[in-house]
Amino acid sequence: MNDTTDAASNRTGKVARVLDEYGLSNLGDELAARWTAEDNRMSLRDLADYFNKQLLESQLDKQRVDILPGEVENIYKLLTDEDVTSGTRIQAENRLSEYGIDFEELNSDFVSRQAIHTYLTKHRQETYEKPDTDEIVERYLDKLQRLSSRQQAVTEQTLSTLRNKNNLNLGEFQVLSSVQVQCTDCGRQFDLTTLLDRGGCDCDTT
Repeated sequence: MNDTTDAASNRTGKVARVLDEYGLSNLGDELAARWTAEDNRMSLRDLADYFNKQLLESQLDKQRVDILPGEVENIYKLLTDEDVTSGTRIQAENRLSEYGIDFEELNSDFVSRQAIHTYLTKHRQETYEKPDTDEIVERYLDKLQRLSSRQQAVTEQTLSTLRNKNNLNLGEFQVLSSVQVQCTDCGRQFDLTTLLDRGGCDCDTT
């Protein structure tokens, strides 16, 4: 992706950009309708999966692949489910390659729950009076990310000041900040965003 594309993506957001690139503008209206529906409302996590499956299906259609009922859902699960073995996932990726689909490119266009939330609330200014668990988590994640950004900015400023006063020998630098969370019950470890995006570690704490 070049600098021009990066700048456009930052202005419009990932979901809006991908919708435009895939020619799926009507899907944006559908996402909004499903999120604000009074009955059978879809959560942000479900909307992200739905969105990604639509991208997968559009690529299969583009390559004129005959799709059997339930095949898109099955391929998507093989590509994204953490419980799927690496060998099985590679087989699914190779299958897409045989169809003429670049999985790495497709995977880079898959979106998270957070991207869907940003698209609906900031790009489309959609609101809903009864937030679900995903939306509550999203609000806290936004707060944590703002705190992390401030910490990163202060760290960069402090290091620059020390370097400029010749109190620190340091060349050009970049501050990287990542919060890791480990469940002491099951031992699994995730970065914060991944943990919240997947809804937990799935271990039984009851």
